[in-house]
Amino acid sequence: MIPVENTFQEFIDAIQTAGDANAFERLAARLAQKLGFQRFAYLRLASDTSLLISSYPKSWTSRYFDLGYQQLDPVILRAKIERDPFCWGGVARAPAGNREQRQFFDEASTFGIRSGITVPIRGGFGRVAAFTLATSERESDPDRLVSEWKDVVHQVGLYFHVHVVARLDAALAAQPFTASELTQREHQCLAWTAQGKTVADIAVLVAIAPRTVVFHLENARRKLGASSIAQCVAVALRRGLLS
Repeated sequence: MIPVENTFQEFIDAIQTAGDANAFERLAARLAQKLGFQRFAYLRLASDTSLLISSYPKSWTSRYFDLGYQQLDPVILRAKIERDPFCWGGVARAPAGNREQRQFFDEASTFGIRSGITVPIRGGFGRVAAFTLATSERESDPDRLVSEWKDVVHQVGLYFHVHVVARLDAALAAQPFTASELTQREHQCLAWTAQGKTVADIAVLVAIAPRTVVFHLENARRKLGASSIAQCVAVALRRGLLS
């Protein structure tokens, strides 16, 4: 086997035993580095929930959802209409999109996300997922990085998606939980988040510091076994915990 095939086989073996979001994050981050990328991200969007598993900086992913960047992210918008893996960023490409979208790319680059390759994954009823390998290198050329093994990256994205759906969705559905297991503050912060309030808004409404709001939201996320605050809200709503 060539090294890339070895890396792919190691990934396939490891994903068979991944049972939670942390395990999926570790194995995908390891794969990304072996393929010459610094980070990865898996984002799944549906009408009622979002799921993010990534090695991107937490400060960036929090900002991404707080500001609703998933609505303007050119990579996600393209993933909604493309079928095949595509490259973005890099020195060979002009900045994509309108001024707001170019500003988005500029901001992402300050967090070390400058170029990459994305695997679009289309589902039924408007669901879409995207598996991305990204690099922070200013002079990187993602086309060169994947020119010989784009099919491998495509398969990796599909394998990752299928196993996440099979393992994490089933685990969340089977997990018993009652509203009483959330503290009053956790419930308040989650309920305000469900109404579209930002961390800063909730801090004012509940009269606590923004970092305390984040603390309560993270506690609620862990208790519900979610991988993001957006997914946490969706799970809470689905189980009637915020009614």
